[in-house]
Amino acid sequence: MKGKGQEEKNMQLEVGKIYEGKVTGITKFGAFIELEKGVTGMVHISEVANTYVSEIKDHLTEGQTVKVKLLSLGDNGKISLSIKKALPAPERKQNPRGQQRKEHADGARNGDRSDEPRRSAPQQRKQRAERPQQDLSKFPPRI
Repeated sequence: MKGKGQEEKNMQLEVGKIYEGKVTGITKFGAFIELEKGVTGMVHISEVANTYVSEIKDHLTEGQTVKVKLLSLGDNGKISLSIKKALPAPERKQNPRGQQRKEHADGARNGDRSDEPRRSAPQQRKQRAERPQQDLSKFPPRI
């Protein structure tokens, strides 16, 4: 059961806002962060960094000050936080439209799994339609 003081503190917090807090505890599944309002929330291990995190202690230490984004306020008083969503978005390498894909030295394009030339969707549908159909009469009908 929450006390009135806890309710008043939670009402001042806004979902989506970025806060600064101090790491007060580290577990295998996440870290506990005390926010500037004196309220503690948790950052799940999947929300610590933009890369895979196997050991939280490789990324955080107790007493460290971190910026966190408030993800949710649960009815049961749980506060979900994210460090990675408080960080600027990582740069994504995208080809501008119209630019051809880079080819490897052997002439293959990224993502190609065969030496066959790529086919457009209409060509693929035509090729599928030309395949011989299987004889399904030997299978019993569905009921």
